[in-house]
Amino acid sequence: MRLLILLFMFIDIYAIESNSTNTTIQKESIRPADQNYISQLMEKLSNIEKESDEGNIWTKIYSNYKTYQELKSRQDKLMARIFYLKSLKSPTPKEKKELEEAQIEWKTNMGKLQLLEEFHQDPFKKLLEPPKIEDAPKIGNPIGIISALSYLKKLKSKQNSYQSSYETLKGTIEQLQNEKKLLGQILHYNPNNKKLKSRYLDLSKEIDTLLPTLEIFKTTKDVYDKKVEEIKLEVNKNIKQEVEKAITIGFIVLFLFIVFMLFKYLVSRYMSDKESFYTINKVANIMFVTILVLTILFAYIENVNYIVTILGFASAGIAIAMKDWFMSLMGWFTIILGGTVHVGDRVKFVRNGVEYVGDIVDISLLRMTMHEDITLTTYMHNRRSGRVIFIPNNYIFTDMIANYSHSGLKTVWDGIDFMVTFDSNIPKATAIAKEVTKKYSKGYTDITRKQLNKLRSQYHLKNTNVEPRIFSFIDTYGMRISAWYLTNAFATLTLRSTISYEIIEKIQKEPDIKLAYPTQSLYMDKAPKKIEPNYPQMPNEEPV
Repeated sequence: MRLLILLFMFIDIYAIESNSTNTTIQKESIRPADQNYISQLMEKLSNIEKESDEGNIWTKIYSNYKTYQELKSRQDKLMARIFYLKSLKSPTPKEKKELEEAQIEWKTNMGKLQLLEEFHQDPFKKLLEPPKIEDAPKIGNPIGIISALSYLKKLKSKQNSYQSSYETLKGTIEQLQNEKKLLGQILHYNPNNKKLKSRYLDLSKEIDTLLPTLEIFKTTKDVYDKKVEEIKLEVNKNIKQEVEKAITIGFIVLFLFIVFMLFKYLVSRYMSDKESFYTINKVANIMFVTILVLTILFAYIENVNYIVTILGFASAGIAIAMKDWFMSLMGWFTIILGGTVHVGDRVKFVRNGVEYVGDIVDISLLRMTMHEDITLTTYMHNRRSGRVIFIPNNYIFTDMIANYSHSGLKTVWDGIDFMVTFDSNIPKATAIAKEVTKKYSKGYTDITRKQLNKLRSQYHLKNTNVEPRIFSFIDTYGMRISAWYLTNAFATLTLRSTISYEIIEKIQKEPDIKLAYPTQSLYMDKAPKKIEPNYPQMPNEEPV
């Protein structure tokens, strides 16, 4: 719009200079000096127009506000006209068409008004509202100083942004006043230019609207600045106090450290007993750490939240530096609370491919103590037993631990394999294995049945068959018979030995059952062929 105004101004000046028709100012009435002056004014006005077109939030909002007011005024006129046309008893076709067009325009303008509803009144309300001031952080330890400095930086940024908005409004008004002044000077030479007059009146209205807004903005900004300055003074005061407090605590810690190092030096210099020196040195370390922790805690005891924060950082540091110890403590809690392992349980522990089976004799904060027993594992793999093995509690999270006596169970399944030839009476051999295993495992079978019935409420047990199980498989040298039975978890080898002896004894009494073992057969169908010697022939010699 402003560019169009400039274009019309240049056209008017060109018309004044080019023809002698009826214009406001005749060519012969403008002196050359005045023409140069008008050109300078036009150039200044053009520059101001360019600057104002570079996106000013205040002028854009005012433009929307002005558009809303014009649309509203137009709607009122349309409504009055529509009401009048509808009141006609016998309207002409022209009036009907006018009514239809007025109604269409009214609906279109209503859509525009809805889009510009926020500019109905107080269009600058959002820009005039000061930024929200958050509560200042409480400074209770050195870590709080960082939060306070970050808060001050954020507060300063908001204040600068609000100040920048105020300066923008102030600069906008000054720009509009300069533009109005230039238009007034140009209208002095060309007072009948309607477009310039219209622009001049628009500028006057815009300035009259923005000036009260500037006054309100200035008052609001002054109140906001005072409140911000008060908060800054209070936060800076708290920061200063906390820094002084931290320096004091630092000197106390330094003093304690010097005393501690001096004490260790004297002990190492004048104490010859190494065991006593180790004990005193360990006690001194614990005392120093304890006094240091208590000093820091009592310094910040007034704020429990910060104590929790400090303890959290300390725990994190301990967890990183002493990860295995910390995990062992967590493992102890898991063992005690979870009830997976108890003192007296028989367990199997696997580490790096080596199996250890024994009884848990102690559970401490950091480790479990296991006494190794003679079991099938020691017989087949380790070939030694009776050792005391220490298992770190953190292994419960990473390694395989089998419990043979969990939840009151005292029995385990054990199996004995033996092989008979293919031509043996396999059903009889299977019956012998079942008879012997059932005879010796009957007591354990009854005990297991009762224990499993108690565990049904705690675990989802599908197969609870506790009777001996006999399986037959085809093997390389015969039929392999596998007999499985329940036995005491703490004495598997004893019953295994007894059952093995009686099965072999019964099988040897049966003539139609033969134990199989690796064999090899050789078949000789005829004598080897005699090979005649083949001697080389001499030259000119007849073969014999």
